[in-house]
Amino acid sequence: MKEQLAEKIRTKQARTAVIGLGYVGLPLAVELGAAGFTVTGIDNDSARLDRITAGRPDITDAEGEKLESLLEKGRLSATGDTSALSQCDTVSLCVPTPLRKTQDPDLSHVLDATERLAEQLHPGMLIILESTTYPGTTEEVILERFQKSGLRVGSDFFLCFSPERVDPGNPSYHTRNIPKVIGGVTPACTEMGALLYSQVMEEVVPVSSTRVAEMVKLLENTFRMINIGLANEMALLCDRMKIDVWEVIDAASTKPFGFMAFYPGPGLGGHCIPVDPHYLSWKTRQSGHEARFIDLAAQVNGSMPQFVVDKVQAALNQSGKPVKGSRIHVIGVAYKPDVADVRESPALDILALLAERGALLSYTDPLVSKVSLDSIQLASQPQHVAASADCVVIVTDHSVIDYDKLFEDAHLIVDTRNRLKTFSGEKIVRL
Repeated sequence: MKEQLAEKIRTKQARTAVIGLGYVGLPLAVELGAAGFTVTGIDNDSARLDRITAGRPDITDAEGEKLESLLEKGRLSATGDTSALSQCDTVSLCVPTPLRKTQDPDLSHVLDATERLAEQLHPGMLIILESTTYPGTTEEVILERFQKSGLRVGSDFFLCFSPERVDPGNPSYHTRNIPKVIGGVTPACTEMGALLYSQVMEEVVPVSSTRVAEMVKLLENTFRMINIGLANEMALLCDRMKIDVWEVIDAASTKPFGFMAFYPGPGLGGHCIPVDPHYLSWKTRQSGHEARFIDLAAQVNGSMPQFVVDKVQAALNQSGKPVKGSRIHVIGVAYKPDVADVRESPALDILALLAERGALLSYTDPLVSKVSLDSIQLASQPQHVAASADCVVIVTDHSVIDYDKLFEDAHLIVDTRNRLKTFSGEKIVRL
């Protein structure tokens, strides 16, 4: 089975599949197709499937022109029918792994995809899980279900984990040129997984096991989360001491060794950094230990939306106005600049907190047309609306915003991203 599959992969005769066509899965499917494989994309969102088959993906990293070309050549197709997996030689699982309200891992999407895949499992198949999860998931959860078929892992079929490293909106790094870590349940599994992705990615990094590969992703994002937490705590301390934290970081960055700059902000957002460390913290508690650094950083980062709202209130007070009844205009509601993703965005928390205090809210985000906050429904407004606001809050600093005009028009600005660092004046309040 191993040699047959290897030959199919080397000659690009292997039929590949990607389950989950979101920010991770669709760019991967496009790169597999561009590398010469025939790809079947599977997703349960019919509206998304319609957009993809029309060549109009809602995910910019999927490169619409490349996608359209693959669709025309018949090298890529998108469907909601999992029976198509019966004809596939390789399957990459790229489904969401969110947190429950209790901050415990929610593997329901992984389990559902695994159950559907198990029905189509056949000899010679390679399965690679890419969804971020806790160490042990691939062997303890997925392998257990596949073994019920009677097939033997490492000889009849091959199972790996490869952490996704997508950075939406990054113009320099994308699916193809980000080094690809992969670890298999057996050495033969690792070999097969590495062989497939070496046909697509510029660099593949094999590791000794699925557990190592699973931990790699959690370390990467926990590293960022903890260091951002430190930067946010420094911002809180500097605020109390009347010190400009941005100047402190800029000066510290001149040290050529031993320092890496991380910057404070209004809170964490996205599908990785606010979520992944909780998977590690949860797994750590299961083994009888306490992840104190992770939990503390999560507390600090989670407090930042409230800190921003307090800054807004203080800034308005200086102008003789209360939050209640004041017109507050937010710039940017996506979780990071130049993407349309609002998952875990701190802007949503900031808007909700301001609404609780009676503010009259509006926002501008060229990439996010609408947001829903319980009973509040808001639609993006043109930037000139900021001129009539009592306070403008820069939460997400999209590059398409005209900041010169914003500074000119706004009466009061709370800048949580230091986007106006080259501007000065009493009407700017920095984080």
